[in-house]
Amino acid sequence: MTATMNDTPEASPQTPADPASPPPRAKKEKKEDSFPIFLVKLVLVVAIFRSFIFSPFNIPSESMLPRLENGDYLLAAKWPYGYSSYSLPFSAPLLPKRIFASQPERGDIAIFKAPPGNDVDYIKRVIGLPGDTVQMIGGVLHLNGKAVPKQKVADFIIPVSPNTDCLSAEFAVTEADGRLTCHYPQFRETLPNGKSYNVLDLGPRSVDDTVPVVVPEGELFLMGDNRDNSMDSRFPAMEGGGIGLVPQDNLVGRAAIMMWSTDGSANWFLPWTWFTAARWDRIGGTF
Repeated sequence: MTATMNDTPEASPQTPADPASPPPRAKKEKKEDSFPIFLVKLVLVVAIFRSFIFSPFNIPSESMLPRLENGDYLLAAKWPYGYSSYSLPFSAPLLPKRIFASQPERGDIAIFKAPPGNDVDYIKRVIGLPGDTVQMIGGVLHLNGKAVPKQKVADFIIPVSPNTDCLSAEFAVTEADGRLTCHYPQFRETLPNGKSYNVLDLGPRSVDDTVPVVVPEGELFLMGDNRDNSMDSRFPAMEGGGIGLVPQDNLVGRAAIMMWSTDGSANWFLPWTWFTAARWDRIGGTF
Protein backbone atom coordinates (compact mmCIF):
# COMPACT_ATOMS: atom_id res chain seq x y z
CA MET A 1 0.00 0.00 0.00
CA THR A 2 2.77 2.40 0.96
CA ALA A 3 4.67 1.79 -2.28
CA THR A 4 1.55 2.45 -4.32
CA MET A 5 1.05 5.89 -2.76
CA ASN A 6 4.70 6.91 -3.33
CA ASP A 7 4.46 5.97 -7.03
CA THR A 8 2.39 9.14 -7.64
CA PRO A 9 4.82 12.07 -7.85
CA GLU A 10 3.79 15.52 -6.53
CA ALA A 11 3.96 18.62 -8.73
CA SER A 12 7.23 20.53 -8.33
CA PRO A 13 8.91 23.63 -9.89
CA GLN A 14 10.79 21.31 -12.21
CA THR A 15 7.59 19.81 -13.59
CA PRO A 16 7.01 20.87 -17.26
CA ALA A 17 4.27 23.47 -17.67
CA ASP A 18 0.78 22.40 -18.63
CA PRO A 19 0.50 22.48 -22.44
CA ALA A 20 -2.80 24.34 -22.06
CA SER A 21 -1.18 27.26 -20.22
CA PRO A 22 -0.26 30.46 -22.20
CA PRO A 23 3.16 30.28 -23.81
CA PRO A 24 5.91 32.59 -22.45
CA ARG A 25 5.68 34.83 -25.54
CA ALA A 26 2.29 36.08 -24.35
CA LYS A 27 4.06 38.67 -22.19
CA LYS A 28 6.04 39.91 -25.20
CA GLU A 29 2.85 40.23 -27.21
CA LYS A 30 1.32 42.29 -24.41
CA LYS A 31 4.26 44.72 -24.55
CA GLU A 32 3.93 44.99 -28.33
CA ASP A 33 0.21 45.72 -27.98
CA SER A 34 1.00 48.63 -25.64
CA PHE A 35 3.14 50.45 -28.24
CA PRO A 36 0.17 51.77 -30.27
CA ILE A 37 -1.36 52.98 -27.01
CA PHE A 38 1.88 54.81 -26.24
CA LEU A 39 1.77 56.48 -29.67
CA VAL A 40 -1.83 57.60 -29.12
CA LYS A 41 -0.88 59.08 -25.75
CA LEU A 42 2.12 60.85 -27.29
CA VAL A 43 -0.02 62.36 -30.05
CA LEU A 44 -2.54 63.56 -27.47
CA VAL A 45 0.17 65.15 -25.32
CA VAL A 46 1.70 66.94 -28.33
CA ALA A 47 -1.74 68.10 -29.52
CA ILE A 48 -2.61 69.48 -26.09
CA PHE A 49 0.77 71.20 -25.78
CA ARG A 50 0.50 72.80 -29.22
CA SER A 51 -3.13 73.77 -28.76
CA PHE A 52 -3.03 75.27 -25.29
CA ILE A 53 0.56 76.04 -24.27
CA PHE A 54 3.16 76.71 -27.00
CA SER A 55 3.23 76.17 -30.74
CA PRO A 56 6.11 76.67 -33.23
CA PHE A 57 5.93 79.13 -36.12
CA ASN A 58 8.42 80.21 -38.76
CA ILE A 59 8.91 83.59 -40.41
CA PRO A 60 8.79 83.31 -44.24
CA SER A 61 9.00 87.02 -45.16
CA GLU A 62 10.60 90.34 -44.23
CA SER A 63 7.41 92.20 -43.30
CA MET A 64 8.43 92.28 -39.61
CA LEU A 65 11.99 93.52 -40.05
CA PRO A 66 13.92 94.53 -38.05
CA ARG A 67 12.55 92.46 -35.13
CA LEU A 68 11.86 89.29 -37.11
CA GLU A 69 13.94 88.01 -40.02
CA ASN A 70 13.13 85.51 -42.75
CA GLY A 71 14.35 82.18 -41.38
CA ASP A 72 13.43 82.80 -37.74
CA TYR A 73 11.61 80.04 -35.85
CA LEU A 74 9.73 81.05 -32.73
CA LEU A 75 7.41 79.66 -30.10
CA ALA A 76 4.08 81.38 -29.64
CA ALA A 77 2.28 81.32 -26.30
CA LYS A 78 -1.26 80.08 -26.87
CA TRP A 79 -2.96 81.18 -23.63
CA PRO A 80 -2.63 85.02 -23.59
CA TYR A 81 -5.59 85.69 -25.92
CA GLY A 82 -7.79 82.71 -25.10
CA TYR A 83 -8.66 79.73 -27.27
CA SER A 84 -10.75 79.17 -30.36
CA SER A 85 -10.93 76.58 -33.12
CA TYR A 86 -7.94 78.36 -34.68
CA SER A 87 -5.91 77.31 -31.63
CA LEU A 88 -6.41 73.65 -32.45
CA PRO A 89 -4.45 71.55 -34.98
CA PHE A 90 -5.87 72.00 -38.50
CA SER A 91 -8.31 74.56 -37.02
CA ALA A 92 -10.56 71.71 -35.95
CA PRO A 93 -14.10 73.17 -35.45
CA LEU A 94 -14.46 71.93 -31.88
CA LEU A 95 -14.87 75.29 -30.12
CA PRO A 96 -17.98 77.27 -31.18
CA LYS A 97 -16.47 80.52 -29.86
CA ARG A 98 -13.32 81.86 -28.22
CA ILE A 99 -13.04 80.90 -24.56
CA PHE A 100 -10.99 82.59 -21.82
CA ALA A 101 -10.78 85.52 -24.23
CA SER A 102 -8.38 88.32 -23.42
CA GLN A 103 -7.65 91.47 -25.40
CA PRO A 104 -4.09 92.02 -26.70
CA GLU A 105 -2.03 95.03 -25.68
CA ARG A 106 -0.77 97.61 -28.14
CA GLY A 107 2.68 96.57 -29.28
CA ASP A 108 2.13 92.82 -28.93
CA ILE A 109 3.48 90.66 -31.76
CA ALA A 110 0.50 88.47 -32.57
CA ILE A 111 0.03 85.36 -34.70
CA PHE A 112 -3.40 85.09 -36.31
CA LYS A 113 -5.37 83.59 -39.18
CA ALA A 114 -5.29 86.18 -41.92
CA PRO A 115 -8.50 87.39 -43.56
CA PRO A 116 -10.16 86.89 -45.90
CA GLY A 117 -9.40 83.16 -46.13
CA ASN A 118 -8.65 82.70 -42.42
CA ASP A 119 -6.47 79.73 -43.36
CA VAL A 120 -2.93 81.14 -43.34
CA ASP A 121 -0.92 82.15 -40.27
CA TYR A 122 0.33 85.75 -40.32
CA ILE A 123 2.38 87.65 -37.76
CA LYS A 124 2.05 91.40 -37.22
CA ARG A 125 2.21 93.96 -34.43
CA VAL A 126 -0.96 95.07 -32.64
CA ILE A 127 -1.38 98.82 -33.22
CA GLY A 128 -5.06 99.69 -32.85
CA LEU A 129 -7.54 98.30 -30.32
CA PRO A 130 -11.34 98.60 -30.46
CA GLY A 131 -12.34 102.25 -30.35
CA ASP A 132 -8.96 103.53 -31.58
CA THR A 133 -8.61 105.74 -34.64
CA VAL A 134 -5.54 104.80 -36.70
CA GLN A 135 -4.03 106.89 -39.48
CA MET A 136 -0.70 107.38 -41.25
CA ILE A 137 0.22 111.00 -42.00
CA GLY A 138 3.48 111.71 -43.80
CA GLY A 139 4.85 108.32 -42.78
CA VAL A 140 4.10 108.93 -39.10
CA LEU A 141 1.66 106.72 -37.22
CA HIS A 142 -1.20 108.58 -35.53
CA LEU A 143 -3.39 107.09 -32.79
CA ASN A 144 -6.56 108.87 -31.76
CA GLY A 145 -5.42 112.07 -33.45
CA LYS A 146 -1.96 112.17 -31.86
CA ALA A 147 1.34 111.38 -33.55
CA VAL A 148 3.20 108.37 -32.14
CA PRO A 149 6.76 109.50 -31.29
CA LYS A 150 9.17 108.35 -33.99
CA GLN A 151 12.91 108.83 -33.43
CA LYS A 152 15.66 108.18 -36.00
CA VAL A 153 18.22 105.63 -34.84
CA ALA A 154 21.16 103.87 -36.51
CA ASP A 155 20.45 102.07 -39.76
CA PHE A 156 19.40 98.44 -39.56
CA ILE A 157 22.09 96.31 -41.22
CA ILE A 158 21.43 92.75 -42.34
CA PRO A 159 23.76 90.54 -44.43
CA VAL A 160 22.60 89.35 -47.81
CA SER A 161 21.95 85.59 -47.69
CA PRO A 162 19.74 82.96 -49.33
CA ASN A 163 16.98 84.20 -47.00
CA THR A 164 17.62 87.91 -47.46
CA ASP A 165 18.14 90.23 -50.39
CA CYS A 166 18.12 94.02 -50.54
CA LEU A 167 14.85 95.55 -51.66
CA SER A 168 16.71 97.78 -54.09
CA ALA A 169 20.27 98.70 -55.03
CA GLU A 170 20.12 101.95 -53.05
CA PHE A 171 20.21 99.97 -49.81
CA ALA A 172 23.02 97.56 -50.82
CA VAL A 173 26.49 98.13 -49.35
CA THR A 174 29.70 96.17 -49.92
CA GLU A 175 31.56 95.96 -46.63
CA ALA A 176 35.36 96.16 -46.24
CA ASP A 177 35.56 92.36 -45.97
CA GLY A 178 33.66 91.93 -49.22
CA ARG A 179 30.33 90.95 -47.66
CA LEU A 180 27.19 92.41 -49.18
CA THR A 181 24.78 93.90 -46.66
CA CYS A 182 21.51 95.83 -46.71
CA HIS A 183 21.30 99.15 -44.82
CA TYR A 184 17.77 100.28 -44.04
CA PRO A 185 16.65 103.54 -42.36
CA GLN A 186 15.46 102.64 -38.86
CA PHE A 187 13.27 104.48 -36.35
CA ARG A 188 12.15 103.97 -32.76
CA GLU A 189 8.40 104.19 -32.15
CA THR A 190 6.83 104.48 -28.71
CA LEU A 191 3.12 103.74 -28.27
CA PRO A 192 0.94 105.52 -25.67
CA ASN A 193 1.27 102.54 -23.29
CA GLY A 194 5.08 102.94 -23.28
CA LYS A 195 5.80 99.99 -25.57
CA SER A 196 8.80 100.80 -27.81
CA TYR A 197 10.09 98.95 -30.86
CA ASN A 198 12.01 99.67 -34.05
CA VAL A 199 10.47 100.06 -37.49
CA LEU A 200 11.88 100.50 -40.98
CA ASP A 201 10.87 103.44 -43.16
CA LEU A 202 12.41 103.29 -46.62
CA GLY A 203 11.32 106.75 -47.70
CA PRO A 204 8.25 108.32 -49.30
CA ARG A 205 5.68 105.70 -50.33
CA SER A 206 1.99 105.68 -51.19
CA VAL A 207 1.18 104.09 -47.81
CA ASP A 208 2.67 107.06 -45.94
CA ASP A 209 -0.76 108.74 -45.98
CA THR A 210 -3.99 106.86 -45.23
CA VAL A 211 -7.53 107.75 -44.27
CA PRO A 212 -8.42 107.51 -40.56
CA VAL A 213 -9.84 104.12 -39.58
CA VAL A 214 -11.92 103.57 -36.43
CA VAL A 215 -11.39 100.06 -35.09
CA PRO A 216 -14.76 98.38 -34.36
CA GLU A 217 -15.47 96.28 -31.28
CA GLY A 218 -14.00 92.80 -31.53
CA GLU A 219 -11.41 93.72 -34.19
CA LEU A 220 -7.78 94.86 -34.35
CA PHE A 221 -5.59 97.06 -36.54
CA LEU A 222 -2.30 95.24 -37.20
CA MET A 223 0.85 96.46 -38.95
CA GLY A 224 4.23 95.09 -39.98
CA ASP A 225 7.33 96.78 -38.56
CA ASN A 226 8.76 96.95 -42.10
CA ARG A 227 6.30 99.71 -42.91
CA ASP A 228 7.00 99.91 -46.64
CA ASN A 229 7.03 96.16 -47.21
CA SER A 230 4.02 94.80 -45.34
CA MET A 231 0.50 94.00 -46.54
CA ASP A 232 -1.41 94.67 -43.34
CA SER A 233 -4.50 96.43 -41.98
CA ARG A 234 -3.76 99.51 -44.08
CA PHE A 235 -4.91 97.48 -47.09
CA PRO A 236 -8.35 95.90 -47.58
CA ALA A 237 -8.65 92.17 -47.06
CA MET A 238 -8.26 90.34 -50.35
CA GLU A 239 -6.53 87.20 -51.59
CA GLY A 240 -2.87 87.99 -52.17
CA GLY A 241 -3.36 91.49 -50.76
CA GLY A 242 -3.97 93.11 -47.42
CA ILE A 243 -5.72 91.74 -44.34
CA GLY A 244 -7.98 94.64 -43.40
CA LEU A 245 -9.19 94.76 -39.82
CA VAL A 246 -8.64 91.42 -38.09
CA PRO A 247 -11.30 89.82 -35.84
CA GLN A 248 -9.96 89.04 -32.40
CA ASP A 249 -11.42 85.56 -32.81
CA ASN A 250 -8.71 84.97 -35.43
CA LEU A 251 -5.93 85.29 -32.85
CA VAL A 252 -3.76 82.19 -32.45
CA GLY A 253 -1.05 83.28 -30.01
CA ARG A 254 1.57 85.81 -28.96
CA ALA A 255 5.24 85.61 -29.96
CA ALA A 256 7.20 84.45 -26.93
CA ILE A 257 10.63 82.87 -27.54
CA MET A 258 13.03 82.68 -30.49
CA MET A 259 14.00 79.02 -30.66
CA TRP A 260 16.03 78.97 -33.91
CA SER A 261 17.22 81.18 -36.74
CA THR A 262 18.98 80.38 -40.01
CA ASP A 263 20.19 82.44 -42.94
CA GLY A 264 19.03 79.74 -45.35
CA SER A 265 22.47 78.56 -46.47
CA ALA A 266 22.27 75.12 -44.82
CA ASN A 267 22.34 71.94 -46.90
CA TRP A 268 20.50 68.95 -45.42
CA PHE A 269 23.18 66.61 -46.82
CA LEU A 270 26.04 68.62 -45.27
CA PRO A 271 25.45 68.50 -41.48
CA TRP A 272 28.17 71.02 -40.63
CA THR A 273 26.29 73.68 -42.60
CA TRP A 274 23.42 73.38 -40.12
CA PHE A 275 25.68 75.15 -37.64
CA THR A 276 27.36 77.65 -39.96
CA ALA A 277 23.95 78.78 -41.23
CA ALA A 278 22.59 79.39 -37.73
CA ARG A 279 22.21 82.97 -36.53
CA TRP A 280 23.26 82.14 -32.97
CA ASP A 281 22.91 85.68 -31.64
CA ARG A 282 19.15 85.58 -32.34
CA ILE A 283 18.38 82.28 -30.62
CA GLY A 284 16.79 82.39 -27.17
CA GLY A 285 15.53 85.96 -27.32
CA THR A 286 12.11 86.83 -25.90
CA PHE A 287 9.45 89.26 -27.07
